[in-house]
Amino acid sequence: MTNLLENKRTVNENSISYDSYETMAEYYFECVDTKPFNAYYERPATLSLLPDVAGKKVLDAGCAAGWYSNWLLTKGANVTAIDFSPKMIEMTKKRIGDKADIIRADLNEPLNFIKDKSIDIILSSLTLHYVRDWNLVMAEFIRVLKPLGSLILSVHHPFMDFTYFNRENYFLTEIIEDEWETNKGKVKVQFYRRPLSKIVSPILDAGFTIEKLIEPMPTEKFKELHPKVYEKLTQKPQFLFLRAKKSK
Repeated sequence: MTNLLENKRTVNENSISYDSYETMAEYYFECVDTKPFNAYYERPATLSLLPDVAGKKVLDAGCAAGWYSNWLLTKGANVTAIDFSPKMIEMTKKRIGDKADIIRADLNEPLNFIKDKSIDIILSSLTLHYVRDWNLVMAEFIRVLKPLGSLILSVHHPFMDFTYFNRENYFLTEIIEDEWETNKGKVKVQFYRRPLSKIVSPILDAGFTIEKLIEPMPTEKFKELHPKVYEKLTQKPQFLFLRAKKSK
């Protein structure tokens, strides 16, 4: 398959957490397969929402180091993988080679390189809380999806962001700064915190029907590795997951 490294018209190097993910790309590649929050909490829930992908054209919107792109390929999907970080693109290419179209692009900008009604499934894992304007990205997702196409996404749970970061006004959309421990040291990361209505409304307004919304429990493997954090996650959700469908 054609392997495209960059789409210059749609890359904004001032995007939220651009530098952070450049720094963390190798960490993601090395650790994300078994990182508990990904492997034993986010990933099982996201995979549970996916339909059969065999023979389908799937957009991995925010591919990071390529775990989902690789999984989709093993299940027989035709994959287009995009990310705004050049080093994440490099890691995805390192993982899957030329088996997918890999394009550097920013979801804050139009996806002009993707044709109308050309994608069967969009998967966006823990990415959209870095996107400023959900109205734009949802309009683009609805444009590129085929009739009855599916959108599966995971994001930070608005309850978690509001309570953990001790914000005063739940209804604001605002930038939050966090600090993550990695094998490369501490890395500062920024993302957008928004209320549930600002997550759901842009999806519905774009023309999607929400089929399922879940707030799952972490797996037993997570409990085995991190029993104290497991206990917290069974009381306070970290992520929110949903599946939506484009109408005819």
